[in-house]
Amino acid sequence: MDTQSHALDTIDIAWCPGCGNFGILKAMESALSEMEISSDNLVIVSGIGQAAKIPHYMQCNAFNGLHGRALPAAVAIKASNPDLVVISESGDGDMYGEGGNHFLATIRRNPDITNIVHNNMVYGLTKGQASPTSQRGFVTPIQIGGVILEPFNPIAIAVALDASFVARAYIGDIDMTKDIIKKAISHRGYALVDIFQPCVSFNKINTYKWFKEHTYYIEDSYDPTDRVRAFEKAIDATKFPLGVIYANRKKPIFEQSLAAYEKDTTPVIKRERNLKMVQGFIDKKITQ
Repeated sequence: MDTQSHALDTIDIAWCPGCGNFGILKAMESALSEMEISSDNLVIVSGIGQAAKIPHYMQCNAFNGLHGRALPAAVAIKASNPDLVVISESGDGDMYGEGGNHFLATIRRNPDITNIVHNNMVYGLTKGQASPTSQRGFVTPIQIGGVILEPFNPIAIAVALDASFVARAYIGDIDMTKDIIKKAISHRGYALVDIFQPCVSFNKINTYKWFKEHTYYIEDSYDPTDRVRAFEKAIDATKFPLGVIYANRKKPIFEQSLAAYEKDTTPVIKRERNLKMVQGFIDKKITQ
């Protein structure tokens, strides 16, 4: 087995002690190492926020986009070079709030990327206002009377749009989270992994204990290809299901459906005409 480490030695980690992001970082590093995915062949795309700092602490190619704009960049990178392993990751606010429209469009397109969302039900970077997934009644410095809106349900939305892979994990169980991430990366098509991770500084309600008490693992006999059953799981208001909730492996892959690949399967970025164009641009800049 390739023992290449994706960990990046650093002391400048911005997360609070006890933050669930540490566990997600560990789970991602372990998953990529066990799958023998080289750093050269990996691109992690993130937006803005504490969760979006993940690629800063890993050995990989990285792209930080604007707030809520990680997914379109990830889709473009994968379409340009389908040989790459592309992971788009950020927090619940970045993906479901600012990036909500891109979340919907990406599910419909079904590119072969993995979408990891750190779901702590609060905006941690900007000091604790409610996020799209905050539960009703959650009191913040902004929502002083408590959240009154129905929380955004990414699992139900993904199943309703027939996403090709939908899963949820809880970072209190790093080994299971790692296994779910490996399944998502191995899946051909868009794969959503919504990960519950406590924010120890700004969310004193949805703690490690709360998530453990309000989640359960899907039974072994469960069939993730049953879309109706998956939707029932997704809207379960009693407890949140963990594991692979839905999978549709028959959907066409976005980048394979592009006109650019109808007669030439060579990645766009590697085509001779485009290589010459890029080199010409570089040469022009050097001479200026």
